[in-house]
Amino acid sequence: MTEKNALDSLQVFVFDGAPVRGEIAHIRDSWQAILARKDYPPAVKKLLGDLVAAGVLLCGTLKFNGSMIIQAQGNGAIRLLVLECNEHLVIRATAKMNEDIDLSHLPENAGLSDLINPDGKGRLVITLDPADRQPGQNPYQGIVALSDDGKPVQSIAEAITIYMRDSEQLETRLWLASDEESCGGLLLQKLPNMGGQLKMDDEVAAEGWSRLQMLSDTVTNEELLKLEPKVLMKRLYLEESSHHGVRSFDQRPIQFGCRCSRIKVADMLKMLGEDEINSILEEKSNVETNCDFCGQIYIFDAVDCKQIFASPTIIDAIKQAPNSKH
Repeated sequence: MTEKNALDSLQVFVFDGAPVRGEIAHIRDSWQAILARKDYPPAVKKLLGDLVAAGVLLCGTLKFNGSMIIQAQGNGAIRLLVLECNEHLVIRATAKMNEDIDLSHLPENAGLSDLINPDGKGRLVITLDPADRQPGQNPYQGIVALSDDGKPVQSIAEAITIYMRDSEQLETRLWLASDEESCGGLLLQKLPNMGGQLKMDDEVAAEGWSRLQMLSDTVTNEELLKLEPKVLMKRLYLEESSHHGVRSFDQRPIQFGCRCSRIKVADMLKMLGEDEINSILEEKSNVETNCDFCGQIYIFDAVDCKQIFASPTIIDAIKQAPNSKH
């Protein structure tokens, strides 16, 4: 299930005057596709939109075939925020709420520490799952606490910055914005000042990193939400381009898409175990589940479920149940 979005794009660029790369993402149609699946309170939308923008920017820095999953987990009103993005910048995202907490009175300005990490035990988990992962090979996973020197992290941008610093040893800055219409962000990342002919004087490199951060600090939420990436890049770094040079690459399209399937749901049911599934069937005539990301409903009746546990593989089970509902 993929929806075409012509206006959603990621602009990547590099600076000649410092070992720094930059990215600007603008996401409107894909963000609307995510919001159309569930009705979130305004504060939750804000956090999820920031995570979507941050995830696209972070995925744009990677060179691998597969998916990146970012999860912010905690014990607040939001139990889990999830963003998944693959190498083609196809994204999906969702928020899982705490059913024990009344969500009707959430302040619109509530932040990450309020909504996810009120007890200080929340964490950020980033998983890289290669498309060509071999049997028995585990995906790479990095985990950091949603705190810094004992102080709670206040934003998605701060959480990603801490992750990149502690897990990847890369100095990274993010500026994020989101509202009901769109979300977007700007990323700067300091690259290693490697040896050889391209190595800069360390002082020049450090001054360039500071200078580019100051220029980027002038960006406004309105600019991140309203301007096309290439336009914003030129506005922020016009002087930098004139004096030192800024090189941009082709814009990359961003689109919403979900990877759920009947086979994957059947595999999940098999992991639950035959006893658990039979207990559900005793109460209901079928097992029904829907995708948290896109809302697709999958229904398995008693015959479908029996076939899942009787067949040697899930694919065989699905093939032998042609009349199943989905």
